[in-house]
Amino acid sequence: MELLTTELQTMGRILVVALVLGAGLPVLFSVGIRAMAYGAGGDAENSHAPGHPVGRVVAVVCFAVVVACVAVGITYVVASGFGKALDFSHVLPTVVDE
Repeated sequence: MELLTTELQTMGRILVVALVLGAGLPVLFSVGIRAMAYGAGGDAENSHAPGHPVGRVVAVVCFAVVVACVAVGITYVVASGFGKALDFSHVLPTVVDE
């Protein structure tokens, strides 16, 4: 019974990571695109209202998070190829020997 519980917990973690990275990043990117249209105003919206600086700030934050996640993912793949590992013990990811 313990094995089944452990397997279900592991599958739950995999599901959460898949939802966050698999669907979460594209949704965050689309929120950034929508916020950029809101920040641009003018022809980017139907109302032809002036742009809002809050929209630009939200867009930049969304894009920064997406780029950071992609950079960490590429670093993980490259580090694994060289027989290294990523260490998150000091908040910022660092490449260390396995």
